[in-house]
Order: sequence, then C-alpha cells, then structure tokens
Amino acid sequence: MSLTLLPAVDVRDGKAVRLRQGESGSETDYGSPLDAARAWVEAGAQWIHLVDLDAAFGTGNNRAQLREIVRQLGDKVNIEMSGGVRDDASLDAALDAGAARVNIGTAALENPEWTARVIDKYGDKVAVGLDVRGHTLAARGWVKEGGDLFETMRFLDDAGCSRYVVTDVTRDGMMSGPNIDLLREVAKRTEARVTASGGISKLDDLRAIKELLPLGVDSAILGKSLYAGAFTLEEALAVANA
Repeated sequence: MSLTLLPAVDVRDGKAVRLRQGESGSETDYGSPLDAARAWVEAGAQWIHLVDLDAAFGTGNNRAQLREIVRQLGDKVNIEMSGGVRDDASLDAALDAGAARVNIGTAALENPEWTARVIDKYGDKVAVGLDVRGHTLAARGWVKEGGDLFETMRFLDDAGCSRYVVTDVTRDGMMSGPNIDLLREVAKRTEARVTASGGISKLDDLRAIKELLPLGVDSAILGKSLYAGAFTLEEALAVANA
C-alpha cells in the first residue's frame, strides 16, 4: 500500500504563503499559487491541497484564483479545496470550480446539521478538517475554540463522514514532526479515512505515518517541508510508494 501525498498551496492576498501554527500575520511569501501548484504537478503530484486562507480568516477570498488553478491544472491532478467553506454557496463554488474534494472545517462545529446534510448529499467529495489543540477543536481560522474532538467525531461518524483531515495546529508550519499519537487515536476511533496534516519535516516522518496505513491513515499533506527544501516531492513520493 502507498501513502497519498498532497502538496499544499495556501493562498493569501493572491500569493502562495505558509503560516506558522496557522497564525495570521506569520506568512512567508512563496509567489504565484499557480506556479507553485504547477511545480508540484510536474514533480509527480496526483493531488494538490489548495487552501483559501483569506476565506478561512474571514478577510475576503481568492475564489477566482483558485478557480483558475483548477481550470489550468484540473485535468492533470486532483484538487482538494479548503478554507472558508461554511455554507451552500461556498461549497457549491468549490465543487463547481472542479474540486475533486472539498474540506469543511468551522462549519462542522458551528452548523452540524448543515454538515450532516452535505455529507449525505456529496459523500466522499466532502471531507471534514479536524484542527486540534490537545483534544479540543480549533475553529474559524484557528482563532476560536471548538468542541471536544471525539464528541464531534461521533456525530460526524453517525452522519457518514468518509474522511477526516487531522491537523495538530501547534505543529503546523513548525517542522516539529507530526503528532503520531493523535493520528493513531483518531484512526482507531473511526471507520473514516484519515489524512495527516501538520509538522512533517523529514522523510522519516512519512515513514512513521505510513505505519498507520493499516488503521486507515492513507494520505498526508505536505507544506512547509517542501517549501523550505527539507526534501523534494520526488523523494517524498519515493518513500510514500515504496
């Protein structure tokens, strides 16, 4: 079995950026989001994790740019969209743009009935982002506290959620290693598939995540590690597919 890798392209003010621990104002600018996405496709990516940070923080949106990225690259790569998807309009915009999958986060905490309805309607085209500090969920661009992780998961499991994207926000963008214990705990409590996110800094981190494949952790999002040159996507794919 192989681990699916999703290089991340986080967009703020029209630029590809990376944040430290998800904090607004901690951006490092990496230039054109389209160029960044195209580089990952050329390096062999089969999925791209595309995030609208302005929509997540409630400071606007980059919807037109994200749509253009899907238009130019959507026939070459699967694109997972995330950031600020909280209602029918934002979800429909992402799906209409051609996203293969859409992550919803804050909405799952603030509007669980809506979340259950769209999970039922769209199935595996919808994933739920679980952004966590300890066992407490973080909401709305990580600036608010949500509820208990496992209580929320019980509701979402009952609603038929097929995938969780699990991020330890204290590790995101920090190159401090993924929270393997959290990933294992989540995977053991659900039949849904799990995508690991946050903290990956070396190839051994991918090997550690890959050991969780039998539990259902089948993919990982790569961000700062790629942009900082900790390893190349080609090297990461070689480990993931070994």
